[in-house]
Amino acid sequence: MNWIPLNTLEQLDELALASNENPVLIFKHSTSCSISRTVLDRLQRNYKPEEISGAKTYFLDLLAFRNISSSIAQKFEVEHQSPQAILLKNGKAVYAASHFEIDYRKIREVSSKAQN
Repeated sequence: MNWIPLNTLEQLDELALASNENPVLIFKHSTSCSISRTVLDRLQRNYKPEEISGAKTYFLDLLAFRNISSSIAQKFEVEHQSPQAILLKNGKAVYAASHFEIDYRKIREVSSKAQN
């Protein structure tokens, strides 16, 4: 996957705006958690950029940028989890899942519905 590092609060406004054009996927990763590593690996193995046309993918190192994680929860009205995948469309979270509930097929499905 071609991750864009998410490491400033200003990026949250940018990606919310970008989600008006294309889906935006945020992956919140805890570098000290084996479940987070497993889920990230599984997501990266299954992800096919051509299946989510124009999607931008953002990667948040949760331990390094805890304040951004808290801001994501507040701005997009999702409960903080780790690991967590959040799909944005039109500035709103249309999918949020954590741990082993993160499912690429579901992300693809929700993304497709949000684009129609």
